Amino acid sequence: MVQDLPPIMGFARRVDPDRFFATLFAPPAKRDALCVLIAFNHELARAREAASHPMAALIRLQWWRDALEEAASGQPPRRHEVAEPLHALIRAGTLSAAELTALVDAREAEVAEEGIPTEPALQAYLRAGAGGLAVAMGRVLGVPGAALPGVQALGAGYGLAGVLRSVAAHAAQGRCLLPLDALAAHGLSPEAVIADPTAAAPVVQALARAGLAALPRARVPSAAALPGVLARRDLARLAAGQAVPVPRGFGDRLAMVWAGLRGRG
Repeated sequence: MVQDLPPIMGFARRVDPDRFFATLFAPPAKRDALCVLIAFNHELARAREAASHPMAALIRLQWWRDALEEAASGQPPRRHEVAEPLHALIRAGTLSAAELTALVDAREAEVAEEGIPTEPALQAYLRAGAGGLAVAMGRVLGVPGAALPGVQALGAGYGLAGVLRSVAAHAAQGRCLLPLDALAAHGLSPEAVIADPTAAAPVVQALARAGLAALPRARVPSAAALPGVLARRDLARLAAGQAVPVPRGFGDRLAMVWAGLRGRG
């Protein structure tokens, strides 16, 4: 199923294997657009990961805002492996520049030097970012409007699991995305977590338990919701103080295959 992939699909598979795997359960005609969204999301994530300073990250995010605005206004595409197919999908009406701009805006929470202040602020960031990406994918797949809030909640849950399983990786980059109020409740600061990521274990477990409880129980029949299968499994592991396997094990893939074959996330 994944041999000799088109470039954008190969890119998506390399940078985001979980979401890419979910696209294999979408109609073939929709997979390119889904992979462009995955690649775009990766580029936004890299804005902070690859930047040496928050201002440099903001400049990268503004580059993408400008590219989206140019696509919406019919200007020529920028020469970039992701910006060009993104431009084409916006011009074709497959993707909304305004909706994608909201994904750019959501990433500013990662850039703020003061950190994410509260758990509600973290939830808002996840709903707009990972949840917004899931909604954009759902629109490509024709998910009914009434089902999109469920898709968004599952996407946000997957995003939360990503934040929690990446505490050590973020610390290595000199940053912490755990909310300040949750850290303070355990006598911690972002600096303490950056110095010793294992100190954040009780915060990670508490946030994972809350995230697991917030995941919708109703199943959503769309490949856009399939990462929610992994969100439930990952949050359960993290709540129990267990690591998320890297790379994914057979059990995770089988759970997604089973859900995908039933046409449900």
